[in-house]
Amino acid sequence: MLLRKELVNVGIEASSQKDLLLKLANQFLAEGLVKPSFLQAILDREAVYPTGLPATAFDIAIPHCAASNVNETSMAVATLKHPVEFQQMGSVEITLHPQVVFMLAIQDPDKQLETLQKIMGVIQDKKLLEDIRAAKTVDELYGLLAPKVS
Repeated sequence: MLLRKELVNVGIEASSQKDLLLKLANQFLAEGLVKPSFLQAILDREAVYPTGLPATAFDIAIPHCAASNVNETSMAVATLKHPVEFQQMGSVEITLHPQVVFMLAIQDPDKQLETLQKIMGVIQDKKLLEDIRAAKTVDELYGLLAPKVS
């Protein structure tokens, strides 16, 4: 299962990108879904290959790292109480302020494209993205996303 309810976060507070990535990565680690190297791998990859994207409704980010840091394929999603800065994918000179973050842990590199395509379907749906951002509970957010990405 890709999306896990225990990795769904509504209105998460983070003081910076690093703080946010640490909080999300620690959730994966607590569930045994990733190796201890996962957090540093996420931070290192983000520094070289940023994952911020402008979407139809607002900016999003899709942090991820190499499969060697993953025990089991899974995805976290977080709506942010206050956006944090991410650099734009492919244009590091552009700073974005994501309001929703999808963190991926993909064990099989051959499945990464398929997973990203599912997320692209979500972020190209303006109404769905707005509903995701407006979700007030974990159950509500999970209910919106699970049919689209599982």
